[in-house]
Amino acid sequence: MSKTTAHLTTQTPAPWKAQFESHISKMDSPEFVLATLHEAPPGSTIPYLPRARYCIYRGMWAELPENKHNSAPKNERMYGSDLPTFTTDVRMEKVWELFETGPGKAEKREQTLGSGGGGPVEAVFWIGEVKTQWRIKGSAWIVAPDVDSAEESSGVRSLKAQIGERMRIVKEGSQEDWSWARSWKNPPPGQPAEGEPDRDHKLGQKVEDLDDPIARENFRVVIIKPDTVESVDLTDPEKARRHLYTFVTKDEDGEKRGEWKEDILWP
Repeated sequence: MSKTTAHLTTQTPAPWKAQFESHISKMDSPEFVLATLHEAPPGSTIPYLPRARYCIYRGMWAELPENKHNSAPKNERMYGSDLPTFTTDVRMEKVWELFETGPGKAEKREQTLGSGGGGPVEAVFWIGEVKTQWRIKGSAWIVAPDVDSAEESSGVRSLKAQIGERMRIVKEGSQEDWSWARSWKNPPPGQPAEGEPDRDHKLGQKVEDLDDPIARENFRVVIIKPDTVESVDLTDPEKARRHLYTFVTKDEDGEKRGEWKEDILWP
């Protein structure tokens, strides 16, 4: 694991994590709505406009489940986190939006091809099976093929610093051998569905090489770093409450640590 990864600040799972994952497991398809910010057109009275789309929850970072389409070498389970993930294609607009509104404030599309981003997001899950809404607010960081490069870009350094501080060791070992890299294969988004895509970009192909060029070309993992998480149980309207969890940091004797604070509110 890269030396630029920040020191761990949390040593126990978030208090909301077990219930969240239990609820997610009841969904046939773990879909959620992701909201981002998009630059408003010239002449607009406001700088940004909202954008929303459905995404698929893939699991918590460093705890991603087995994928039958990917037999490439995998990391040993050394880390855990409370960081939801989803996957995307680098050519999607949300990638540009995460870089454009992130700390680096990208101005050119070529600046979005590597790791980084950090723009603000809000993810909303409605889990009808348990009549509960989950809302996660924070920033989203993109993992690209350059994440394990020998020469780290500013985007890679920012990604590892921001995400690394929320990763905790669950198994002691050779942490330096842990890799950030992942792979995938899919056709370009928006390509006409008529006819067959070229052989290298068909849907659902298996990945057997971590350095597969097609898999690594456009595939991205996106990690949400939550600042707040809230759930509203609407099973019984008369007893409905909103549980709001806020991540707070403290400096104790020169060591930065973090913990989740819970507030119970009216919905």
